[in-house]
Amino acid sequence: MNLPRSVRVLIAMAVLVLSLAALLLVLTISEATLNIQAHLERAPSWLRYGWWVLITVAGMLTGWLLWRILRPGRPNADVNQTEKFTAPTAGQIDSAMAAAEELGADTGRVRRELAELQRRRDAGEIHVVLFGEISTGKSALVKALLPDAEIRSDVRGGTTRQLTRYRWHSSGGDTLSITDMPGTGEANGALDQVAIDEAKRAHIVIYVTDGDINRAQHAALQELIELQKPLILALNKTDRYNQLETEQLSARLSQLIGDHAHTELVRVSAATSQQVIRQMPDGTEQAETRTVAPQVQALAKALQRLVDGDQQILDRLRDSATFVLASQQLDTALADSRKERAEKLVDSYAVKAVFGALAAITPGSDLLIQGWLGTQLVRELAALYDVKVGKVDTELLLKLVQKHVGRAHTLILAVAGNALKAFPGIGTLAGGALHAVAYGIIFRTMGRALTTTLATRGELHPRQTAKLFEEKLGENMETSARSLARVVVEQTRADGDKD
Repeated sequence: MNLPRSVRVLIAMAVLVLSLAALLLVLTISEATLNIQAHLERAPSWLRYGWWVLITVAGMLTGWLLWRILRPGRPNADVNQTEKFTAPTAGQIDSAMAAAEELGADTGRVRRELAELQRRRDAGEIHVVLFGEISTGKSALVKALLPDAEIRSDVRGGTTRQLTRYRWHSSGGDTLSITDMPGTGEANGALDQVAIDEAKRAHIVIYVTDGDINRAQHAALQELIELQKPLILALNKTDRYNQLETEQLSARLSQLIGDHAHTELVRVSAATSQQVIRQMPDGTEQAETRTVAPQVQALAKALQRLVDGDQQILDRLRDSATFVLASQQLDTALADSRKERAEKLVDSYAVKAVFGALAAITPGSDLLIQGWLGTQLVRELAALYDVKVGKVDTELLLKLVQKHVGRAHTLILAVAGNALKAFPGIGTLAGGALHAVAYGIIFRTMGRALTTTLATRGELHPRQTAKLFEEKLGENMETSARSLARVVVEQTRADGDKD
């Protein structure tokens, strides 16, 4: 070993001491054992046998306890699933909805979602949705299950443009409502969310693919699996592959769903025709199109197995996913309400800043930092987003904003002056009017930057907010200046009328 001699000497001494200690322990145990054995030989036989039985039981108990303590821990599947995905309850949705309504949020969409859930409960039907990218054969698959249904299907991507529902009577006598949804992967992606939301409302999801899936499909499939509801991964168009290719594809797709509960892979072919090469008597070959029966029996049996299971489990999984959807809609409604109120609040403070500057005898560059309005704006926006903001963070934010304002001071005044020139008779005749518009621009920009930070981060980060303020300062500055200049003009003319 390439170690210093002093270190090696210490290691050698440690080994020597440990060896002597181990030898002493062995001698002590040996002596005690021999003494006990000598005493037991003179004792009655029942005592001798009882002693060894006691020692054996104690040794076994000690070994069992050590094994329980030292054995590797096994992951608890139920716990992991709970940590990974926890759906809100009906009570939690009701409480959150009441709180959102108190804040002025529009919960109409959430109430309609819950009403649709109750309607489906009352109808007692099992809802199935076909989910997948465009041109994977979803419409053809529905037509194969429902031969009499009229479904528009085309080789061009994205033929299905709306939700189309059909009823299917299984061989077991159950009635299923099957929804053929718009394919995902459209050019603008606008239909993707429609399909995902409907999948969350359903009892069973059939994810259709016609080959190995790409990254976007994998992300969508994993999102559906995390809902913990029954999911059938259907490999369609298997008539295009030979046996080896089909087996390889099935193996890869099976790995994607793994051992997740309520998931299954089936292989189907919704094709109703097949191209074959016919050998003519004269030795020539001729291509023909033959009618074939769709191979969808595996899908029908998989659906029947799920339907024959516990109906209460299907309903519970459907309800949980719908509550997740309702919760997401509620979050969106609350965010929209807060955004609308924040915009009105910011605009009101921008106007207050204008009035404050007009009322000041000698407007100074320190008005933003030392003024009461800046602090109040931060506090009210933080209260709107239910964020606690300390005095130190507020002062730091205002200080950083003033620093950025100092660098852009000339630009702000120039834009404010141009806005005032649009009103004849006002122009830039008064420095107070010019500074009033400038302060209004500053307050509006700071308010919008702070709103964005609170909405996205859930807390105040002074430096990030100040950086965002600097970025937003040049956005729509002229439009903001014109609206604030109008406020200045109206106030100036009102003051002139009073004089």
